[in-house]
Amino acid sequence: MKDTLLPLSEFVQRRQRFLEQMKDDSIAIFSANKEVTRSNDTEYPFCQNKNFYYLTGFNEPEAVLVLIKSKKPQAILFCLPKDPLAEVWHGKRVGEILAKLDYGFDQCFILEQLDTLIIDYFNGAKSLYFCRGSHESFDHQIYQWLDIAKAKSRQGIKAPNYIVDCQKIIEELRLIKSPKELAIMREVNKISGDAHQRAMEKTSHGKFEYQIEAEILHEFARNGARFPAYNSIVAGGNNANILHYTNNEQTLNNGELLLIDAGGELAGYAADITRTFPINGVFSEAQKTLYQLVLNAQEQCIQAIKPGQTLGNLNELCCEILTKGLLEQGILSGDYQTLLSENACKRYFIHGLGHWLGLDVHDVGDYQMIDKKQTRPFETGMVMTIEPGLYIPLDDDSVDEKWRGIGIRIEDNIAVTDEGHENLTKNAPKSIDDIEHLMAKQ
Repeated sequence: MKDTLLPLSEFVQRRQRFLEQMKDDSIAIFSANKEVTRSNDTEYPFCQNKNFYYLTGFNEPEAVLVLIKSKKPQAILFCLPKDPLAEVWHGKRVGEILAKLDYGFDQCFILEQLDTLIIDYFNGAKSLYFCRGSHESFDHQIYQWLDIAKAKSRQGIKAPNYIVDCQKIIEELRLIKSPKELAIMREVNKISGDAHQRAMEKTSHGKFEYQIEAEILHEFARNGARFPAYNSIVAGGNNANILHYTNNEQTLNNGELLLIDAGGELAGYAADITRTFPINGVFSEAQKTLYQLVLNAQEQCIQAIKPGQTLGNLNELCCEILTKGLLEQGILSGDYQTLLSENACKRYFIHGLGHWLGLDVHDVGDYQMIDKKQTRPFETGMVMTIEPGLYIPLDDDSVDEKWRGIGIRIEDNIAVTDEGHENLTKNAPKSIDDIEHLMAKQ
């Protein structure tokens, strides 16, 4: 597992790339997350602010990164101090000495020194960069520091005159994955694909959704992805028609489908995979018809991925395939071209085709929405999901009864390459034959 983790040089290079986009004589400030109380004096598992982590690799709460662009650029970290008593209760801290050595910062200080030193760093800086709105309380703190610096103008302190929201800069950096990032994403996809295989193998009617969720989480954790990247969706039967169903508490019924949307997190990077399969291991004819339609749409969209392609074009392709199939099955009726122009398939395909993937499940990055179309050309190093679906609730009496209660989504994680694309999710079975063959081994 260690050879998939990012080296120090990766984080140093990221800070350098960010500094290159800052104006001369400027300062940038990034805050780590704080721990979040779950109940009374217990906390949720800590999840680092992704922008802060992207630039530092430092995974402790409450830290602050300061980047200074001057004649001698600097990267400075403020972190919690070593504290033997606190560490007995809550675990070891890195401390400012090891943080400088192990994380490649030019200087490191304890947090108690931040209020004093930040005013010195403001002095002479013309522009101040931070991600406005990421942390409301931290935004307030930054403006307090600015007020203090401005109040000391008679003492020769020159506070920054320009404030720059740097969210766009870091989003563009994060959007294009490096070879080392892709190596981690391959690994977390393999782990997650294995978890989906395990779910198929362990599924049978009469079990509860949460029992299958437990199998998935077990497979994540035993392979190093200790936490899921998001709350797992394990939706049997009509529950699959609830897009973000996470109760995972119902009984699995013979003859129904099970939709699982689950991905692990490794070294901060997310997988996001959806598979839909029959609880008893064999697709009915109606299930098979709709499933193959969704799979055809997904595979054709994936095959079209290459540099220069766009999500908008792929969404149009997907809608063409789904509309034709729904029309052939009598679920839609009317003229094909008219149905296309009316986006009629969106009655049953009720979400987008995909999204960026990386440190966040719905990762950052501009899609360049123009006239409601996702028009940004793909570039090598982008990673996205492709996830068409069809959802026909039980209470939809406008369609034949055989279709009702069926919810299907198939989702893979795709990296754009110079030659075209790479499917990172290839070990998670999705063809009808592969699924039925795997489940027959139970």
